[in-house]
Amino acid sequence: MVRKFFIGGNWKMNGSVAQVKSLVEGLNGVDIPSSTDVVVAPPFIYVDRVRTHLKREIGVAAQNSYVKASGAYTGEISPEQLKDLDIDWVILGHSERREYFTESDDFVGEKTAHALAAGVSVIACVGEKLEEREAGTTAQVVTRQLKGVADKIKDWTNVVVAYEPVWAIGTGKVATPDQAEEVHVTLRKWLADNVSKEVADATRIIYGGSVNAGNAADLATKPNIDGFLVGGASLKVPDFSTIIHSRL
Repeated sequence: MVRKFFIGGNWKMNGSVAQVKSLVEGLNGVDIPSSTDVVVAPPFIYVDRVRTHLKREIGVAAQNSYVKASGAYTGEISPEQLKDLDIDWVILGHSERREYFTESDDFVGEKTAHALAAGVSVIACVGEKLEEREAGTTAQVVTRQLKGVADKIKDWTNVVVAYEPVWAIGTGKVATPDQAEEVHVTLRKWLADNVSKEVADATRIIYGGSVNAGNAADLATKPNIDGFLVGGASLKVPDFSTIIHSRL
């Protein structure tokens, strides 16, 4: 099955009104291949501004959302509110949310289910720490995290899985194409064995972890790497454009 390439840009807690304006203007000038989906995830306070001014060929994501539609949950944002702003994607389960905000596999699964029910598509993140890779438990960790999502949802149509080894995020270290492909194969096999072959064949599994303009093309050659979730390089329009075109 040919899966459409997917490029996500996670701006994390970066940006200002001026920088966001510059990024949007730059992205509006980037040619988006018909064979590639592109989504950017600005900080919450800028999502409405970005969606209003960014061309429709590029989707906009939030970086997190909660498990309730509304209520006394100070500081949280619901998928329903994202839909109200015409935001169609959300990143859930990022390692920084798991690490700094102690989000469990089960909670990530609950949030994924709620977002999907509200009509928001999900980039669901999994990934192992350096000590887990060195201990040889990468497969156990990433499939356990994936199971947290699989236990809560039935329809995978609007889910993209992002494999982001924690040891490679923002460190400059990058999994080799073979290392990344090995984990992507593991994740796809787990989906085939535990969900269905159809879901495994159709679900896009993207790689994140110090992806840049220099390494994206090599990573993109692997058959089970269906795109990238890009951090720092997504804040540099020329580099991000190169990554967007890495599988042409």
